Amino acid sequence: MTPVQFIEKNVISELVKQGFDVEVANIGAREAVAYYHRSASASGKSKMFDDCLSIGKAWATKYQPKKKK
Repeated sequence: MTPVQFIEKNVISELVKQGFDVEVANIGAREAVAYYHRSASASGKSKMFDDCLSIGKAWATKYQPKKKK
């Protein structure tokens, strides 16, 4: 599994677990992967996935302002 596949798969599963629609989670994952490609380094040691997840969640929130309960 490549780093891009890892980020995409795990961002989708985490966002769905947090209550976002699958379509919205896919948008978040796409933006997280785009951030991974743009980023030169993570905010801290071994924090790249956390950074990508936070970007994905921010985009998912824009497309689905109200999470399912």
